[in-house]
Amino acid sequence: MSDAVLPGPEELRHAVPLPAATAGRIAAQRAEIAAVLDGVDDRLLVIAGPCSAHDPLATVDYARALAALAHAFDGELCVVLRAYLEKPRTRLGWPGLLLDPGLDDWCAGPAERITRPVADVRAGLPVGRRLLVELAELGLPLAYEFVEPMLAPYVADLVSWAAIGARTVESPTHRRLASALPMPVGCKNRADGDVRAAVDAVTVAGAGHSVVGVDAKGRAAVRRTGGNPYAHVVLRGGSPGTNYDAGSVAEALRLLESAGLPPRVVVDASHGNSGKDHTRQPGVAAALAAQVAGGQRGIVGVMLESFIHGGCQPPGADLAYGVSVTDACLGLDDTATVLAGLAEAVSARRGASELAVTR
Repeated sequence: MSDAVLPGPEELRHAVPLPAATAGRIAAQRAEIAAVLDGVDDRLLVIAGPCSAHDPLATVDYARALAALAHAFDGELCVVLRAYLEKPRTRLGWPGLLLDPGLDDWCAGPAERITRPVADVRAGLPVGRRLLVELAELGLPLAYEFVEPMLAPYVADLVSWAAIGARTVESPTHRRLASALPMPVGCKNRADGDVRAAVDAVTVAGAGHSVVGVDAKGRAAVRRTGGNPYAHVVLRGGSPGTNYDAGSVAEALRLLESAGLPPRVVVDASHGNSGKDHTRQPGVAAALAAQVAGGQRGIVGVMLESFIHGGCQPPGADLAYGVSVTDACLGLDDTATVLAGLAEAVSARRGASELAVTR
């Protein structure tokens, strides 16, 4: 076996800098998302993008198209680009651009995996950071799932909304990480559908902790956090079934209120709520839009897995351009239709509120 020493976060930030103007915009976008979560901004948060960003060129092309859609619906929707460079795996599989930028380590056999060099992360860090900087400069806020807590300092300055996934939502390390992150964090329900674990994660993330990680130089360090006031639950369905229906949303909001937490949820139209069938995402989104139009303010956001073209393909040689290599995604045309429906729902909710005020 061999070891590879990683550069410190400060060294990487120096090599791949974030322009000051873009850093200022990211700070403003974090505040904007927080305002949506608080209900001060009555728009709907929509987090859309590929399951995993495996191809920087295609991801940038997708981001440009999504930015145009976001501009068209800016009055009703706060659109965030899903820019995930790490992938949690239930079994073996590609771990994401940050850890395996060549998309080759995932298919190595057990013996080869032990003996091959460990330079992939050293290569992936600058590749991934350069991609995030380029995406951030296009103007959309970025969403990111933090899988390897020790890698968070290398990219966190570029992220406006973060996720703690279904497989890590009960991890004390990830809950403490969420308390330290400087942006709103969505905590997904467990893969078996358990929502209480996500509610507990929000409670823990909201408290202060001593968090072990790396400092700017890459040295092991510990720091005290003040807690994250914008942690919230993400409903993503699970092995028993979906949880995007009105009853499931109401129950999740009740659990949050019982725990003394703000009653707000983001609902993922993919994963367990679509059975990982991308063609079902529009139907899930339409059901959520109906709840929003009917006045449900506890739904503060919707997640979509979306890329240039619909479907998915296995990682490997001769990849089709703009097609996901992990979960199947909606194509851009279907994404535009879904966004239009969600925007209409927000307009309807506003109209109902204005009518109630005038009575």
